[in-house]
Amino acid sequence: MHALNLQPKTLTLAERLADLAVDALIDEADLSPKPALVDRRGNGAHTDLHLGLMHASALSLWSAFKEMAESAIECGEIGLPLREAVGRIGREGEQAMLANTGGVNTHRGAIWALGLLVTAAALEPECSAASSITLRAARLALLDDRYEPRSFSHGAQVAQRYGARGAREEAQLGFPSVVQRALPQLKHSRAAGHGEQNARLDALLAIMTRLADTCVLYRAGEQGLQTMQLGAQAVLDAGGSASLAGRRRLHELDEQLIALNASPGGAADLLAACLFIDRIESGDGLILCHSRREAF
Repeated sequence: MHALNLQPKTLTLAERLADLAVDALIDEADLSPKPALVDRRGNGAHTDLHLGLMHASALSLWSAFKEMAESAIECGEIGLPLREAVGRIGREGEQAMLANTGGVNTHRGAIWALGLLVTAAALEPECSAASSITLRAARLALLDDRYEPRSFSHGAQVAQRYGARGAREEAQLGFPSVVQRALPQLKHSRAAGHGEQNARLDALLAIMTRLADTCVLYRAGEQGLQTMQLGAQAVLDAGGSASLAGRRRLHELDEQLIALNASPGGAADLLAACLFIDRIESGDGLILCHSRREAF
């Protein structure tokens, strides 16, 4: 058959949501200049990560996100069977990620956040407002997975020492860092004509101003967290990343966090969640999918 006669494949809802989740992870990784994070300039505060690894990790998670969406469509409602299915798929996705990265944790937090949001979006694709998606994700996150391994992770260590609950509480509260800070800042910066990359940087900074980032706390303690929060606010107060004064402040913050070995990985995961929700709210491609009952 002649190539010009080939018709593009119509993606299922689950496939499209998986595409959007992976795109969000890749867009977050590519965004530059991010303070102390892997981006197009370099490795930030990391010695075991680089941009190619972040891309490979994101792509390896496509099947897990697709399976989570399919489970939501099959179950049709929020409940323990769906919560435990998503938990199992997430753990399998984490193993696939680690196999692709040689054991390096690139996106463990993002699997949790985006996995919940993909599942929530698949449950009711016609209800695509950020508040609706995050509320469904919160209801799912509040359920206990009986099969979740009990391990003393970095997040658990930070919770015990500092009282910061991290990614789990963020999800259970309905992603306030995304809904109340990142998305409003993203839209405000766009409306001000700051350009898409600067708007995304500003959204990341808005998350960093308040988030008790467990990645930063684990690596640099309370000093690192305070440096991150105050420094991010200083960039926004100076006019954001689109202004010359803001860029100077951003460069200073980058140097300070690298010196402290403090990388705001939790904030980066939530920026990916913000970009995912933003695309769904804009109707990016979902209207081209079959309905959730017709797709499978």
